[in-house]
Amino acid sequence: MAGLRRLEVWRMRELINYAEALHLQSQLVERRRRGGADVLLSLQHPPTFTVGKRRTVHNMLASPQELHAIGAELHMTERGGDITYHGPGQPVLYPILGLREMRVGVRAYVEGLEDVMVEVCKMHGVDARGRMEKETGVWVQGLRKIGAIGVRVSSGSITSHGLAFNVDPNLAHFDHIVPCGIRDKEVTSLRKEVSPVVPDVEEVTEQLIQCLAKQFGFAAVVDMEPPSFS
Repeated sequence: MAGLRRLEVWRMRELINYAEALHLQSQLVERRRRGGADVLLSLQHPPTFTVGKRRTVHNMLASPQELHAIGAELHMTERGGDITYHGPGQPVLYPILGLREMRVGVRAYVEGLEDVMVEVCKMHGVDARGRMEKETGVWVQGLRKIGAIGVRVSSGSITSHGLAFNVDPNLAHFDHIVPCGIRDKEVTSLRKEVSPVVPDVEEVTEQLIQCLAKQFGFAAVVDMEPPSFS
């Protein structure tokens, strides 16, 4: 799908506040625009709800007081997609890539992200697929969403935001929203699908990283020391 290239991977070992990750993405997008490297941010967020650029806040079911009670934040973003939840136990990948140099269109890019999560599901014996009824993301048996996608493309071809894969998050937190604006389907996790097996979040994260690199034709995955937010 893409030429063989080098991908810098920044693995964040601690939970990263959503606003801090957003700021870092904007810096990396600008660096990429000026000819910098393709980068993949790998992280997890504390409990966080995000609303896409369509501002579908009507799909938030919880009051500010309820969000405060569970220690969650609400953020407005400029990515595509509807409302979603991020939290511990859910690996998030934010690729900062140049689609023009990869010769990949936006639709093919989104479908590639779906294929990454489908492949990881297969590694764990879970039959999942993307491109469900024009809804982005990855679904188990067409009924239960296990992976979400929301992307932004700026400066004509540079990506940010990305994918979130439910390994073992607190699924009860999804009850505070209409996930992705879809009322008639459930949210699931890898742990729920492979129970009683408890999947290792770090192992699954590494599988996601390697599958993404392969999906988009990167020849080398190079670990970089992430910045400190202290």
